[in-house]
Amino acid sequence: MSIAETPVDAIVGEPEVLEDAPTLEDLVLEDTALENTAQWQAIKSAAVALQELQAKDGSIPNAADHAAAREHTATIARTVLSFTVALPHDVAYLQALSLDFARWADEDFGVPDFYDSLMAFQPQLDRIDGLRHLVVFPMLTQNGSTSRLVEAVLIEVLWPEFVSELEAGDYANALFVPIRFIDFTPGYDTNSAVLFPETVAMREIPTFTWGAIFADREAARFRRVVRAASEITKLELPADAARLLDDQRLTEETFVMWDLIHDRTHMRGDLPFDPFMIKQRMPFFLYSLEELRCDLTAFREAVTIEHAEQTDAVTRDRARLVQYAVIFDRIFRFAITGSRVRNYDGLGGQLLFAWLHQHHVLHWTDTRLTIDWDEVPEVVIALGREIEELYWRSIDRPKTAHWLAAYDLVSATVTPHPASNWAKRELPLDGPPKGFTDAVLDDEFPLSMFYEALSKKMAGVIESTEGITARG
Repeated sequence: MSIAETPVDAIVGEPEVLEDAPTLEDLVLEDTALENTAQWQAIKSAAVALQELQAKDGSIPNAADHAAAREHTATIARTVLSFTVALPHDVAYLQALSLDFARWADEDFGVPDFYDSLMAFQPQLDRIDGLRHLVVFPMLTQNGSTSRLVEAVLIEVLWPEFVSELEAGDYANALFVPIRFIDFTPGYDTNSAVLFPETVAMREIPTFTWGAIFADREAARFRRVVRAASEITKLELPADAARLLDDQRLTEETFVMWDLIHDRTHMRGDLPFDPFMIKQRMPFFLYSLEELRCDLTAFREAVTIEHAEQTDAVTRDRARLVQYAVIFDRIFRFAITGSRVRNYDGLGGQLLFAWLHQHHVLHWTDTRLTIDWDEVPEVVIALGREIEELYWRSIDRPKTAHWLAAYDLVSATVTPHPASNWAKRELPLDGPPKGFTDAVLDDEFPLSMFYEALSKKMAGVIESTEGITARG
């Protein structure tokens, strides 16, 4: 994930257009609500106005719109500097950001280039609980806007003490920045729960050094979805799992621990070179296995941490809660969220549910869901081992052989579509890998009858989580 590791020197001086930048005397107090200031509202309004003028690539192609765009960019360029009073840790970034907006206007609003300000934004250097940032970039928002529009978001860092201790020990992840929403523009009034530097419009791709995840949105979605799903399925939640539904902060901390371990797992283990292969077109079920591998690793490590003698009470508690969070988020939310077009997270949820059911620790009997919790850890960890074995063997396999083996792993548990050429092995074995990918159906692994029924009952709940934050 992230921006270059080379330190960025503060920018000295300001462009002429910024000489009359306002001050923020009301932001000197640490408890000031930044979202209520006139300055934030001005930035937010200007960003939304610019979005209406931008093309998909972030440019503003219509010259007739340039006069208005200059007013909006000048507002942002001028006003972000006033936040240096409240956000002294971001001075270099805010100065670079102001210059990037001014230059974009000077260059008649071509495809935006915010490389300089992105390089200056280094949130991973100050992971302090409650530390605030103002983030403004032309960027797409994953699971939100696919256009690189100017978005503005106020955030604060979530960094519990127990997570700091984990990260300083066996779970080092210098790139990981868990955050919470304060306020945002429409690109984040969506399902997007990440802030990644690679989504920003820039002239070249640096080495990324941070990636931020909105733990408050993850927690809020989890609480709403799991509460509804457990009621519909008549699942009696264990007492610890029930605590998650009643305590937003507790759930946020649980997700921070989960995400810390998940995120670092992407580049650890016996990997088939790069398991994610972001720039490579490949069957979506491979992404399913990679994301699930990372979640199951988080589950396994949480089990280890919970039972380690040296684990303190708070960390032990959160480790136990991570196990419930992984299972419930995967089987209740992931499986039925999003479209049925190559939904790799959905498939991962389906796979975990079916695996638990077929190993007789999850039961759907008499229209009631029950889970044998004492037996769950061993069964879940066994699925993780299956994926790890697949990866270990794939280092010695050709690409298409790895793909076929991965398909066999999934289809041994989740039933493929009856029309699937993959299931029938009617594939262009003598052709390039592209033919394999083209043969994958949009919904290669349809929902089971259980999930079809649950999806219909849960549709309104899932839809209601779009744009959700800790405040609901």
